[in-house]
Amino acid sequence: MGIRAALERKIKVLEVYGDFALVIYQLKGEWETRDPMLIDYRKLVLELVKEFDGITFRYLLRDENQMADALATLASMIKANKQEDVKPIRMSIYETPAYCYNIEEDKEKDDHLWYHDILQYVRNREYPD
Repeated sequence: MGIRAALERKIKVLEVYGDFALVIYQLKGEWETRDPMLIDYRKLVLELVKEFDGITFRYLLRDENQMADALATLASMIKANKQEDVKPIRMSIYETPAYCYNIEEDKEKDDHLWYHDILQYVRNREYPD
């Protein structure tokens, strides 16, 4: 659960984005929780929420949740050793997609997939040249 991970890192203000409307709106208190399994889940999350100075839950359409899809793809490609300290990857949000800055006609094209450099960093802690 990402909320527990945020607490372990002593994060005090958190924005939670989710593409499952049922869960997001139940956590916000806008929808009633009837499913017994979701009632327990909601209770657990609301207990964890008390540890934050500020937390917001935001619904995000599945089509707009490209970051989650990319992270899920990367997560499915690596095996993390639970004993190993996994360092966070810092991300920035730009108004123009990153690939627009990366297109140079003179530059040689490589045969790597779009996520090759990210995967190299996650596996070997190596930055691209």
